[in-house]
Amino acid sequence: MPKAFSVLSWNIEHLKGKRPDRLFRIVNTIKFENPDIFALYEVEGKTVYNSLLNELPGYSFHITEGPQTQEILVAVKHKFTAFFSQRVEFKSSFSRLRPGAMLSVRIEGQDYSLMFLHLKSQSTPIGLGVRDVQFASIYKLKRKLDKLAGNKQKANFIVLGDFNTMGMNYSGKKYDIPASAELARMDNYIRRRSVAMRRLSKTCPNTWSNGSGSSYPPADLDQVLVAKHLKTRLWHNKLPVNEKDPRFNSGQAEVDIRGWVDQATIEEQDKWIENYSDHCYLYFEVTKPAT
Repeated sequence: MPKAFSVLSWNIEHLKGKRPDRLFRIVNTIKFENPDIFALYEVEGKTVYNSLLNELPGYSFHITEGPQTQEILVAVKHKFTAFFSQRVEFKSSFSRLRPGAMLSVRIEGQDYSLMFLHLKSQSTPIGLGVRDVQFASIYKLKRKLDKLAGNKQKANFIVLGDFNTMGMNYSGKKYDIPASAELARMDNYIRRRSVAMRRLSKTCPNTWSNGSGSSYPPADLDQVLVAKHLKTRLWHNKLPVNEKDPRFNSGQAEVDIRGWVDQATIEEQDKWIENYSDHCYLYFEVTKPAT
């Protein structure tokens, strides 16, 4: 099916503009991918914003504001009619947390709402609890958008970003909650009729790595949730088919993970992480609805 629009989502790890070489590489990557919409998380410093404006003139840019130091920057090509707003409910009463960055776009008569999020990063009970409240805000917003869309159709709603789905460490393995359990709980909830969403499969599960010298293993932190009726392009998986895991038993997935996972050796992965970010970027394409 033909493409409606493409999206790139990338946590670029404290991008302050103090390393022009890293900013140059990130901007060139965006130029190469040429997404219709992209979001960068952990943007810090006005120099980053100015560089993006100068190097990517085909986009309109929006950025979150507030007392937090890490902002979400969202860009959309000029060819689309779009409206940007902040959703402060995703701060969950924590002033230093990022608000949600919501972009509403109209494409060939279809309205799409994209919510870009950088959720609470902590594996403590408080961290898991805050993320749980933030997830509840997603579900509530989805129901509200469905109501606005009318009884005969559901809203074209997409939620994506760094969800920090890392589980919880409490008091030994007996009481810990693994990241997989946090994701499973989210998946079970969004499948409810009142929410009617699904988590897109990815060509590689892990999107974050701090390199081979880290004591932390690679983690599945970045996610894309979409309204159940939306369709996307398929990409070839970067891992062998795994019949025991439904996300990797077809050989294809809906979100292409690009970055350190594409490097052939451990040394090359470490170099990519140093030169770009500890997060891979997510790329996907929403297809046009059937007529």
